[in-house]
Amino acid sequence: MKLITTLTTIISTLTLMVSNTSAQEPAAIKRPKVIFFDVNETLLDLEQMRSSVGKALGGNEELLPLWFSTMLHYSLVDTTTERYHGFADIGVAALMMVAKNNDIETTEEQAREAIVTPLRSLPPHPDVKEGLQSLKDQGYRLISFTNSSNKGVQTQFENAGLIEFFEARLSVEDIKTYKPALSSYKWALEQANVKPEEAMMVAAHGWDIAGIKAAGMTGVFVTRPGKTTYPLAIPVDKKVATITELAEWLKTLDE
Repeated sequence: MKLITTLTTIISTLTLMVSNTSAQEPAAIKRPKVIFFDVNETLLDLEQMRSSVGKALGGNEELLPLWFSTMLHYSLVDTTTERYHGFADIGVAALMMVAKNNDIETTEEQAREAIVTPLRSLPPHPDVKEGLQSLKDQGYRLISFTNSSNKGVQTQFENAGLIEFFEARLSVEDIKTYKPALSSYKWALEQANVKPEEAMMVAAHGWDIAGIKAAGMTGVFVTRPGKTTYPLAIPVDKKVATITELAEWLKTLDE
C-alpha cells in the first residue's frame, strides 16, 4: 500500500511538472510587421578588411576580430559615459589601441586609411540579395538598423547593391546612443511605428540579440562563422545560417 501511495505521488508530481513546462512554452512566433536588420557581418562580409587592417597592424591579420570587438566595446563606453563619437572614429581609435597593446607602430592616418574606405565597400554575403528579394516578394517591410553613420551605411548599401531592398536605413547617429542600449531599439521601433511584439530583428552578434530580446522583439540569430549567442541573455527565438534560410522559414509563420 505504501509503494502504491509513493508511485501515485511520483506520477502526480511528474504530471504537474509536464503541465507547468507546457504552460511556460513560448508563444508561437507570428509573422512580423517589420523586419529590422543589423548590417556589418549580418549582411556585409567583414572578411575583406582582414588585409587592410592587418597591414596597419604590421601584417597581423589575425588581429581583425580583436579590432572589431574593441571598436564595439568602446562604442558602449561612449554610450555609458554619454560621449558620442562616430563609429568610424571609434574604429580608428580602437585600431590604434590594438596596435599599441601589441607593440605595433602605426599612425592615425594609417589607421583611418585601413578602416574607413574598406568598411564602406564591404561585399554582401553570398546569400543576402537572394534572401532579401524573397522577403520583399513575401511583402515584408525591411529596415536596416546599424551602429554605422547615416552616410556610412548609405555608401555601404550603394556599393553592395542593397539600397533597393530597404524602405529605410536607421542609424544610431541620430540619437547618439549605440546598440545594444534598450533606448536605441525603442527609438527604432518608434521610427517604424510598430510595437516590440510586431517586430523582428536579425543579427549576427550575440550582444545585439541580447538587446533585441530585452527590448521585447523577436530575435533571429544568423550563425556567421565565428559568431555565437550570449548564454546569459534571453534565449534567441530562431537561428539560421543564411538570409535565404530565414526567408524560407518565414513562409511557414502564421499571420
